[in-house]
Amino acid sequence: MKREGMGDIFGRAERLVGAEAMKRLAAARVIIFGVGGVGSWCAESLVRSGIGRLTIVDSDCVDATNVNRQVMATTLTVGEAKVEALRRRLLEINPQCEITALREVYDSTTAASFGLEHYDAIVDAIDSLAEKAELILHAAQTKAVFVASMGTARKLDATRLQMAEFWKVKGCPLARALRERFKRTNRFPKRKFRCVFSDEVLPNLGEACEPAATAEGEEASWHARKVHVNGSMVHITATAGFMLAGSIIQGLLSNREPA
Repeated sequence: MKREGMGDIFGRAERLVGAEAMKRLAAARVIIFGVGGVGSWCAESLVRSGIGRLTIVDSDCVDATNVNRQVMATTLTVGEAKVEALRRRLLEINPQCEITALREVYDSTTAASFGLEHYDAIVDAIDSLAEKAELILHAAQTKAVFVASMGTARKLDATRLQMAEFWKVKGCPLARALRERFKRTNRFPKRKFRCVFSDEVLPNLGEACEPAATAEGEEASWHARKVHVNGSMVHITATAGFMLAGSIIQGLLSNREPA
């Protein structure tokens, strides 16, 4: 992509992977569920890598507690819908990227509305167990490149982040809870998929910094569906987001044609 006075913003990427690969990335359709500490950095990485069509899904608004680790969260965006604040930032990076921002919840009642079968890649960055399990089951039925983030809270050592197939993830409480849920309900993903995870689990040492209470009549916050609010740091969540984006890029640049 070239704009007057800007030069080619993807010139370095094209130099690495070639012109045909960049065309494939520009044509690909990617959807990210959850644009918090992991998903927001994944979205930015994908757009900076040349992805041309991106859908971002999250029902939450930017809270002051998000500023330490989410790419679009600043003291100026507190109170804005996360997907709108992130969309604005992503369009500043590539104004020609087709970005669809959906302030919605993914669950069993809304799953069909997202049309996952029409995407080339799906990213699960949801941190609510029930919704995450439902997305994994649905995404695993598609032919899309599919990657998921396991837990990234209560960690400080980014070198312990790694990628593995879901059933081979070790030391992650979230992955364990998901596997237990699949076994208990006798519903299992139809195919294998890769996850980013860490086996580091540290204790919370400080007092919980809870999001502001939802006023009567307002839409319930995403946080209301979480069991715990754990401590987390940007160098962990961002690294996990970049790892997911890298896995998506490699998947899209394999021999598989975009949908």
